[in-house]
Amino acid sequence: MKFDVVDTKNAKVGDIELDDSVFGAVVREHLFWEVVRMERANQRRGTHSTKTVSEVKGSGAKPYKQKGTGRARHGSNYAMNMRGGGVVFGPRPRDYSYSVPKKVVDQAIRCALSLRAEQGKLRVVQGWKPSSPKTKEARTVLAALDTEKPLVVDLDANENLALSVRNLAKANFISVEELTVYDLLDHAELVISEDAVARLNERYHIELSRKERELREANNA
Repeated sequence: MKFDVVDTKNAKVGDIELDDSVFGAVVREHLFWEVVRMERANQRRGTHSTKTVSEVKGSGAKPYKQKGTGRARHGSNYAMNMRGGGVVFGPRPRDYSYSVPKKVVDQAIRCALSLRAEQGKLRVVQGWKPSSPKTKEARTVLAALDTEKPLVVDLDANENLALSVRNLAKANFISVEELTVYDLLDHAELVISEDAVARLNERYHIELSRKERELREANNA
C-alpha cells in the first residue's frame, strides 16, 4: 500500500510502498499478550533471595531455658517463627525466561506495526540524519511531526539520531534490528525512516494465506 513520506518539517515529499503483509496485517491482540509477557519475563534478573534456617548467621545458643519461663519451648533463634529467623518457601534466585515460537513473535510485530498504521500514528520520515547529536533539534523535529510519545526507529548506523533522542523524556530510539512488540505498544506514535521501512519490508514479508486474505477483505468491507 502507498504511504506518505514527510521531511523533518512534516511536509510531504513523496510516497513509499508499505508491504501489506507487514503494515496491513489483521491485528490479533492476543498475540500482544503472549509476546509482551515473554519479553518482560526475559528481562527479569531473578536475583531475589531470602535466607533459609541454614543460612541465617548468629549464635546457635538456646534463646532461654527450657522450663520455668512460662513461654513456649524454643531451641534456636533461627526458626522461621522467630524474629530474624529463616524464611520458609521464600523467593530464591531463578530464571524466568522462556520462549514462544519465532513465527508468533514475527506475527506480533507485524500486528503492532499494522495497528499503528491503522490508527494513523505512523510517520515515515526522509532525511533525518543529524550531522551531530543535538537533543534540541530532535525535540523540534518530533514536535513538527505532531508526536507526544514517539518511538523513533532507524538503522544502527544513524548513531547521531540515537544520541539526539535518548535524552528526551517521552521519546525513545531503537534500531530496527532490536525492535520489540513491547516498545511498539509502549509508545503512542511510531516515527520510522525510509531505510528502516525497507528493512522491515524485507525482514517480515510473508505470503498471505487464503484465510488472511479473507479476513483483510472482511475488515476492509
